[in-house]
Amino acid sequence: MEDPTEPRAPYDPMPHGPAEVGVGPWEGPWPDGEHYDARLLAEGDRRNVVDRYRYWTVEAIVADLDRRRHDFHVAIENWQHDFNIGTIVRSANAFLAKEVHIVGNRRWNRRGAMVTDRYQHVRHHPTVADLREHLQGLDGGPVPLLGVDNLPGSAHLETMEVPRRVCFLFGQEGPGLSAAARTACDGTFSIAQFGSTRSINASAAAAIAMHAWVRTHADLSSDEAWRG
Repeated sequence: MEDPTEPRAPYDPMPHGPAEVGVGPWEGPWPDGEHYDARLLAEGDRRNVVDRYRYWTVEAIVADLDRRRHDFHVAIENWQHDFNIGTIVRSANAFLAKEVHIVGNRRWNRRGAMVTDRYQHVRHHPTVADLREHLQGLDGGPVPLLGVDNLPGSAHLETMEVPRRVCFLFGQEGPGLSAAARTACDGTFSIAQFGSTRSINASAAAAIAMHAWVRTHADLSSDEAWRG
């Protein structure tokens, strides 16, 4: 059972948590450094960021994240204005994806992103073919496009070797990957399930796939691995 006296993590403004999260105005002489935001130093930093980025400008945070982003991309088809897209962007930020790609409609539901799209590179592609062309031309060579769907013949995430350079492609909630997406993919994989439902939530599947990459390739011993 959770200890009510235990201080909550600064990114977790739950209803039963403290009235305010983050930190107040900087106390004492202001620190030197172009990465600090004068307004935040004066007024306090209540943003949904980890402690290491308190009082930093958005630009400085993005630049630091760019220095150590991982080698995987995440792509989501956006034909139905799916509310899961925002949540997937939030998870992509948490696992430090190289880029997030929105395929289809340019507008997407940002509510679930919880403002994390400010710190995550998000690129739009009109079609899956455009996404594939972009991935083929990236520095370092083509990036394989792997679809995530429980299709016949799909590899099993639990036993496959997750590539270091890869783009995970997710379809819409319900119908899954479109026919065009299946054609464009270099392969597909599925996530093992044991209950009665045919599929799991798209944003949950995305988080599982990204975490599988992290378990395989990320430097988990680094102090930059945030654990709360």
